[in-house]
Amino acid sequence: MSSERYQLWGGCFEEEPSSVLRRLNDSLPIDCRLFREDIRGSQGWAHELHRSGHLSDDDYNAIEYGLRKVEKEIEEELIKNGKLNDSEEDIHSVVERRLYNHAGDSALRLHTARSRNDQSATDVRLWMLNSLEKLYITLKELIKVLVNRAENEINIIIPGYTHLQRAQPVRWSHFLLSYLWLFRDDVMRLEEQRTRLSRCPLGSGAIAGCALSIDRNELAKQLGFDDVTANSMFAVGSRDYIVEFLNWSSLCGSHLSRLAEDLIIYGSREFGIVSFSDQFSTGSSLMPQKRNPDGLELVRGTAGLLLGDSVAINCVLKGLPSTYNKDLQADKEILFRSYDKLLDCLKVTAGTIATMEVNSERALLSLEPGMLATDLAHLLVRRGVPFRRAHNYVGVALRRATTLGVNLQQLPHHEYAAICPDFGTEDDLQTVFSWETSVEQYTSTGGTAKSAVEQQLTLFKSWIQNHSWPRRT
Repeated sequence: MSSERYQLWGGCFEEEPSSVLRRLNDSLPIDCRLFREDIRGSQGWAHELHRSGHLSDDDYNAIEYGLRKVEKEIEEELIKNGKLNDSEEDIHSVVERRLYNHAGDSALRLHTARSRNDQSATDVRLWMLNSLEKLYITLKELIKVLVNRAENEINIIIPGYTHLQRAQPVRWSHFLLSYLWLFRDDVMRLEEQRTRLSRCPLGSGAIAGCALSIDRNELAKQLGFDDVTANSMFAVGSRDYIVEFLNWSSLCGSHLSRLAEDLIIYGSREFGIVSFSDQFSTGSSLMPQKRNPDGLELVRGTAGLLLGDSVAINCVLKGLPSTYNKDLQADKEILFRSYDKLLDCLKVTAGTIATMEVNSERALLSLEPGMLATDLAHLLVRRGVPFRRAHNYVGVALRRATTLGVNLQQLPHHEYAAICPDFGTEDDLQTVFSWETSVEQYTSTGGTAKSAVEQQLTLFKSWIQNHSWPRRT
């Protein structure tokens, strides 16, 4: 058995693949990331072959010993060099060739009744089961940061915007909570993927299943899966679990992007509501005064790349015939790229929010009496005026104030009385022009009143304390 290049195929070939095909075909720089999962799957497979009588004690012990040695070797080389210099085409070949160096001919029995098709699918599912929990933890950290700010800054009132135009005053905490609910939904969607992901494809062979008498349920249990795939062709050909993750990643990235956009706007000189720390800002190579929110801009830009990866995997899959085709090798490159980018975006967003400062005085200065037009309409409604008519009366008042060059608060009382006597006395009108009074009207569930915001915060703090990543059922 040659130590130069070890292939899991090739007995009927007289020539090596061309160099250009190898460049396109070889996936080791990408799938070396799966070395632990490949070894774990091989250990599970060897255990089941031994348990079911298809592997002798000596061979099993040699394979177990060899796989532990290989794992240590690869780990040390990746730490030292950041890559593997093996000549093999993929991590499966590398592991098996290195195993041969330690276990001799016993290594040749490991691949009995196994295909790279079910082996690769198993590796990726194992990797995802471990890695999704890291995303969950990081996403939950972002949620904790947002909850902490929302709780500590509950008394800050800012302009709320629709169409990027000033709409109504809201609590800063209410704004933060609007994103907290998006991210909590992201957590729930991430968890939902786990059930479908935790089905073991190993033992499906290349397409038709396993011809040896093995117990796939026992094998799945050994590897930490909840269940097995019920159809061998589905097991080796489906990449829905990757599609589902990439679609989720794109949606989570979109939520991060929208939050980044809001904060970028609020951090501009024109708004000045927030300012960012040096850790998450950069400067200009030409203009010394510039402080750029590059971290958030990169998050916003990366959301587009995540969407692109989601589309890319669907484009790879859409025209494939059933079961395994080499096109599917692209799945890991797309998966790892999206995973890494999303993880970094979550960390940058959490760090930016944790270290930014909020200028409550500037937020108040951004409020203007016209934002209380709805409150004036509500004043009339409480006095029995139909809302549509009240809406019109306030519109007339706005037009009159513009004509006189004043705002709604400065519009003389007699002007209001001429439009509609139900506006009441001058004192009645002036009670409307209070930011605190305005936000405190919205006490219903989901509103921006302090009590409603505190209700949301209580729910989130309880959720953070009691919620955890689901374990094997």
